[in-house]
Amino acid sequence: MNRHYARFGAITIAAAGLCLAVVSAAPRPEGEARAERAEQNRPDAAGIPTFNKDVAPILYKNCTGCHRAGEIGPMSLVTYNDARPHAKAIRDEVGDGNMPPWHADPKYGKFSNDRSLSDKDRETLLRWVNNGAPEGDKADLPPAPRYDDGWSIGAPDVVFEMPEAFKVPAEGMIEYEYFYIPTNFGEPKWVDAIEIRPGNRELVHHVLAYYVAEPDVKRQPMFQRNQAQSTFPDRQAQPTHPRRNDKTPKRLIATYAPGTNPQVFRPGTAVRLEAGGVIEFQMHYTANGKAGTDRSKIGLRFSREPKPREILVNHFYNASLKLPAGQEDIRVDAELTFVSDTVVYGLFPHTHVRGNKWEYTLELPDGTKKTILSVPRYDFNWQTYYMFAEPLTIPKGSKLVSSAWYDNSSRNKSNPDPKSDVTWGDQTWEEMQYTGILYSPAPAPATTSSAGGVR
Repeated sequence: MNRHYARFGAITIAAAGLCLAVVSAAPRPEGEARAERAEQNRPDAAGIPTFNKDVAPILYKNCTGCHRAGEIGPMSLVTYNDARPHAKAIRDEVGDGNMPPWHADPKYGKFSNDRSLSDKDRETLLRWVNNGAPEGDKADLPPAPRYDDGWSIGAPDVVFEMPEAFKVPAEGMIEYEYFYIPTNFGEPKWVDAIEIRPGNRELVHHVLAYYVAEPDVKRQPMFQRNQAQSTFPDRQAQPTHPRRNDKTPKRLIATYAPGTNPQVFRPGTAVRLEAGGVIEFQMHYTANGKAGTDRSKIGLRFSREPKPREILVNHFYNASLKLPAGQEDIRVDAELTFVSDTVVYGLFPHTHVRGNKWEYTLELPDGTKKTILSVPRYDFNWQTYYMFAEPLTIPKGSKLVSSAWYDNSSRNKSNPDPKSDVTWGDQTWEEMQYTGILYSPAPAPATTSSAGGVR
């Protein structure tokens, strides 16, 4: 590294046409001369970014959640020795806008979990690589983020693991498998962060976690799905671990898919879990040519708020979709209608490998239409819950329309079979039009008393 900058200095002097006179003088001590050269060639002294001072803070904020040992990123970027061999790859991926993965169009809304880089941070990374990726002064290095046993949410208050490992075959279609884990909660629990950790990321396509319990509070309906879009095709599945058919109500509480961040709820909000419930894992495995095992788990962090607002987790979809063979730019919509005033915190678009674009349009009762989320470059490998920086308060009678676009042609290099019509199905070579949604009942409007106060 020092040779690089010393060479740069020599070239600069030569180019300037300076003549160096040879003056007879007593030689300086080598240690003193070396120290002076090191100071002259110190990268940050010349305005060149260094890893320790400039780059590490950017990586810690935007990248190491995935790029660390045991996570989805293909390499760790926590230390200089981790990152330096991948400097050119960092430059290429950041320069092309592929990393960090963030696919929402900035023209439509702001999001609290936005992973995209600012122009300043992007320029810093590119200048660092283009100037030799120097390490810099070790004293400038900030503390690395702490990840408790790999948990992004910090140490969970409780962890539940599949009761047994599931053996995933090397090939063939694998139906959804269902596993049940008693919580043994003696009282209701308020949970403000949930993280699902797959035991084998190479084999787990997705996990949906449901909470199975008899409700102990009455929850008013907040929206209605379009019933014509909500009927699933008939199919005869025969999993090794089938879904239980008892009548105990179940509700979705968390989602994992490739690239999905843990669900950390807005301060003052939490998911409420009744006493004595059971966690149901819906496991979707995909064979990859090599047999393996998986034993996924879920971590819950309990809220410390005295009276959090309850967040609800749900979904809507269009199970009637049909993608004609060979066609591209196929639009499929799904919709829901709000039957109560509702606060929406986040949306999670999900298709398989033919999906390439999403857009969400809110239609207000007065006919006004507004795009609240656009994902022009949907990436199956990086599926995101887009959390609104300011939650949306949506009035009763509004409609939310999700629009997904698909490419079922041979131009789509990820298309498993462009010669086949495609309908809704669980497997990756089939398709879905699915949206997760986080929401709460809107608080009642404040009323003014006769004394002029708010109650």
